[in-house]
Amino acid sequence: MRIATWNINGINARLPAVLTWLDESKPDIVGLQEIKCLDENFPRAEFEARGYNIETHGQKSFNGVALLSKIPFDEVHRGLAGGDEDTQSRLIEGVFSTEDGGIVRVCNIYLPNGNPVESEKFPYKLSWMDRLYAFVEERLALEEPFVLMGDFNLIPTGFDCHDPKVWWGDALFRPESLEKWRRILNLGMTDALRATTDEQAFTFWDFQAGAWRRNAGIRIDHLLLSPQAADRLNAVTVHKDTRGWDKPSDHVPVEGDFALVGVSRRTA
Repeated sequence: MRIATWNINGINARLPAVLTWLDESKPDIVGLQEIKCLDENFPRAEFEARGYNIETHGQKSFNGVALLSKIPFDEVHRGLAGGDEDTQSRLIEGVFSTEDGGIVRVCNIYLPNGNPVESEKFPYKLSWMDRLYAFVEERLALEEPFVLMGDFNLIPTGFDCHDPKVWWGDALFRPESLEKWRRILNLGMTDALRATTDEQAFTFWDFQAGAWRRNAGIRIDHLLLSPQAADRLNAVTVHKDTRGWDKPSDHVPVEGDFALVGVSRRTA
């Protein structure tokens, strides 16, 4: 089973690129972030024609997340608990059956950016990460294969950016954010890419200042795995080539290959 995450920075603007990548890579489950549309405006037909079941948690013009799956959804959950006044669409979770009678739980998130740090956006980011910590703690107690993936807007280490001095102090790379990232990892989650390679890899290149041409990138798109999912991880691929396509997203897909076999039946 191949499970991937991709911040597509607007589904309508990037639809041709997303469809091309799906046709080439054929992942089983995909989490998209920043779809930037309401649920009813998501282009379902194009994905259904490719055999995908679709669940969305959209928002007009901003944010929004979606899950595409060739495996039927057993359960779907939207939103992150603990923020009754939070109207931003940033989390969607699906539960899927596997042929061995088990399940795999996949959660797709778009973690707040937090910039500028001096604004209310940074405390919102930190509060959201506290809520995410509680969510992950609950999911780990289930002792299931659990994949938490998405755009975390978090640079884990200096090795994960082209120039740490440039990024240090940004909301994506400062002590408060990193401490909360480590807390989540220390619950028992595994950074999938780092579990499979010690090579430098970036997942985001800004549209400005020739970042792509200079390879001035950062790694902020992640797959974090419960012990039960980490035990089944075979490989991780960063699809860097998509950043060089026509009208690309500023992010690229990150895909995990797992020793899980999904049920191929369809819901009625």
